[in-house]
Amino acid sequence: MKQGLIALLTLIMVITGCGGDKSAAPEGVTATPSEDKKLVIGVMPKLVGIDYFNAAERGAVEAAKELGVELVYDGPSTNDVQQQSRMVETWITKKFDAIAVAPNDPDAIGVVLKKARKRNAKVLSWDADSVQESRDFFVNQASNEAIARVLIETMAKNIGPEGKYIILTGSLSASNQNIWMGEMEKYRAEHYPNMVNLSPTPKATEEDFALATQVTLDVLKTYPDLNGIFAITSVALPGAAEALRKANAADRVFLTGLATPTSMREFILDDTCREVILWNVPDLGYLTVHAAVAMARGELKAGDTTFNAGRLGSIEIQGDQILLGDPIAFNKSNIMDVDY
Repeated sequence: MKQGLIALLTLIMVITGCGGDKSAAPEGVTATPSEDKKLVIGVMPKLVGIDYFNAAERGAVEAAKELGVELVYDGPSTNDVQQQSRMVETWITKKFDAIAVAPNDPDAIGVVLKKARKRNAKVLSWDADSVQESRDFFVNQASNEAIARVLIETMAKNIGPEGKYIILTGSLSASNQNIWMGEMEKYRAEHYPNMVNLSPTPKATEEDFALATQVTLDVLKTYPDLNGIFAITSVALPGAAEALRKANAADRVFLTGLATPTSMREFILDDTCREVILWNVPDLGYLTVHAAVAMARGELKAGDTTFNAGRLGSIEIQGDQILLGDPIAFNKSNIMDVDY
């Protein structure tokens, strides 16, 4: 009788699972995803195949290896925001854990980035910002005020406080360049009110070397009293330098702007351009991946004022902007010291 009762109780326990699955989470404990799951991080430049974003990719790859995550670094072949949006849609479908985009147009990309956030991806902008509500953080290479200050001071030092200049930009919709130009005008008006921008509407070069060269040649003819040129993209500046070289105009027109040191090395060494401003581009890619992974792991969230980014150490956060650091001036004294 007793043996029959024990057998019956054992059968009931098997059927109801009372002694069953030891892998189930205990009552009151939330199960977490497997720690073995490798995070997938998507990093999108404005376009692929140019020195600046190639250098950023090196830093991004370094960080991904260091952190043990899967990195997809890809973007359009031209500064095409529609193509960027389509690629982000694909990344959403593939359920990337974090997405970082350098937008070609902050408003146009905003719709799909908001969608990515609704689908639980962590979203950052980097190098250039998107509309604020479409991302969690903006990984900024330097403060906009610092970039503007260094550019205007460099120009004033070389053409004087009453010099005349124009600005070459990339796309007229590029948010970072528009912000820099706004800050440049504010700084100039305060510190060098007699400097004159001969073309308040900047000259667009669309991140195209040949177009930047031709636009600069046209500018040299249109403005015979021109003293200086700002070219504030990594393609516009070498394109403008090529034009000054062709026109033998480097002695009368001072050129500066933002580009990778390697793309400007030959122009610096032959005095076509005497100074170029930038930041450490591989470090920008490295920082972007660190920020994306920290967000995906819950280690970085709104309200934080610093976070640790590997070999870069403690990085400052101002509001929703993660700052790499101050811009750097490159000239003959240090142009050979870097490989980006």
